Amino acid sequence: MSDLETTPVFAAAEGGVEELDSVADEVSSGAEGLAVVPEESHGAANLEEEGDIAADYIEELLDICDLDGDIDIATRGGRAYLSVNATGDSNIRVLSKPDTVNALQELTRLAVQTKTGAFSRLILDVGGSREARQGELAKLVDDAVARLTPDSPTAELPAMSSYERKIVHDIVAERGLVSASVGEGRDRHTVISNA
Repeated sequence: MSDLETTPVFAAAEGGVEELDSVADEVSSGAEGLAVVPEESHGAANLEEEGDIAADYIEELLDICDLDGDIDIATRGGRAYLSVNATGDSNIRVLSKPDTVNALQELTRLAVQTKTGAFSRLILDVGGSREARQGELAKLVDDAVARLTPDSPTAELPAMSSYERKIVHDIVAERGLVSASVGEGRDRHTVISNA
């Protein structure tokens, strides 16, 4: 039995894809309230270690779920990025729903944190789900921008994770507008304005 299989977060995959999907709802709903270990230096060596631990965790999880996938590891902007892509006839799309990916990302971050003792800012993508979500966020921004009028100079977006808010802020800046995050905890959301 590997070190990762003995971690409490690895037990979430024991029941296969169906069990993992139900656990995904619980984890994604509680992910914003996770305790945060003070962030240590996220140098290249630490990010590579983080990526390797995360890749081992995801690989074992895929084995338990009887899914095949290629795992790519990259580092940029002080984060480790893991991409899981289908190989052959793999049905990896069963794990690519946005809520499931967010839950898997939190489980993977916890596995990394358990091994390293340091908070993880790892980003996980399964089957191109992050790119698809970025397109959805761009549409949300465009719809919000269309609602801006002289009588209604701001438009609010729904609450979302800090990572998604960062993507929204970048999209808004590309459109030449201004955005700010407001609210606390799970209610934190983005407000867009002309200036």
